[in-house]
Amino acid sequence: MNKIDYQAIIKPFLSQKRYYHSLCVCEEAVRLAKKYEADEEKAAVAGILHDIMKDVPPDEQIKMMMRYDIILTDVERNAQKLWHAMLGAAYLEKELEIADPEILNAVRYHTTGRANMSPLEKIIFIADFISKDRDYDGVEALRRAADISLDQAMIEGITYTIQDLAKDYRPIHPDTIAAYNQTVLKNKYS
Repeated sequence: MNKIDYQAIIKPFLSQKRYYHSLCVCEEAVRLAKKYEADEEKAAVAGILHDIMKDVPPDEQIKMMMRYDIILTDVERNAQKLWHAMLGAAYLEKELEIADPEILNAVRYHTTGRANMSPLEKIIFIADFISKDRDYDGVEALRRAADISLDQAMIEGITYTIQDLAKDYRPIHPDTIAAYNQTVLKNKYS
């Protein structure tokens, strides 16, 4: 299946804004894949599909997760914004029959990050943060970091996420903490 087919698949699932965001993430993921010599086709597929479950209502997400045997931790149960990534990866595998673990993991961890991320996982995580439709305070600095190195962009993106969650007293997923610690230690940003 090519990218055009995936565009047709995601369109009924997403609002117009989320559909446009998915196109933008796909475009940015391909750009980063070229820059960092990753697989551009995988980046395009993961980029276009990363939010396929984002606009599904929460009660339906819960039903689908039960059907796919996804068991939520306490943190995940209390962080609804994470559900679409876990569910998205399961949907890709079960319904779209995508078996590539790199693509599945890139979708699965695009919201939390995790330790030992592959270059493709980092690319989708970062592309989601810096796609051209994003306009939050600090996005330009993150875009500049992405042009310097994937790890610099990762640490800045993860730091942004942790600070944003902490200021509102929301739970921080252990995978996010693991990604932060590993990236900081690896790159000696601390």
